Amino acid sequence: MSPFGRLLLLVCLVLPLYAVEKYGSCLQGPAGNPGREGNPGTNGIPGTPGIPGRDGMRGEKGECVSEVFEEPWRPNYKQCAWNSLNYGIDLGKIADCTFTKLRSDSALRVLFSGSLRLKCKTACCQRWYFTFNGAECTGPLPVESIIYLDQGSPELNSTINIHRTSSVEGLCEGMKSGLVDVAVWVGTCSDYPRGDASTGWNSVSRIVIEELPKSF
Repeated sequence: MSPFGRLLLLVCLVLPLYAVEKYGSCLQGPAGNPGREGNPGTNGIPGTPGIPGRDGMRGEKGECVSEVFEEPWRPNYKQCAWNSLNYGIDLGKIADCTFTKLRSDSALRVLFSGSLRLKCKTACCQRWYFTFNGAECTGPLPVESIIYLDQGSPELNSTINIHRTSSVEGLCEGMKSGLVDVAVWVGTCSDYPRGDASTGWNSVSRIVIEELPKSF
């Protein structure tokens, strides 16, 4: 090969390497327009079920709670009053007052207030007490009050005549609902002679009846 041919071959081999070193790579043109969004991909394959969780700790035993709705308590009371009863009997009924008891699980509070008197020349005793529909209270015991007068002594006048406002009061349980005839009576004490009794002299006498919730 001629010297000119060899020179030409050398240029052809070296020139591409020089262009790469000098310019690095091919020149880029202006950016193109943004492409459109692609279509959503299809759903992937469902994953395999996970491992079951461990059992939790055992809870404490609960309590059974039941609500009881009771009818609210309503006040229920009555008063019967008399002006100057002046009742001089020693045995028998003095006065009565009819009351409507609303509930069977309740108690009746009764009160008699009035002037009481007992006189006698020898020792005597009188008893004032309540009845409910003709019978004395048994729940738990009778409602009563007594006056005892001793025979006195030669220095004292045993026939002294003193009228004092006194009361007979108590609670009675165990009666059903409905009408209840509440009455005050006078009678004798056991093992003592009867005296001269007087009830309601020259003053107001009254019976007060009140229905109360029974305590359990």
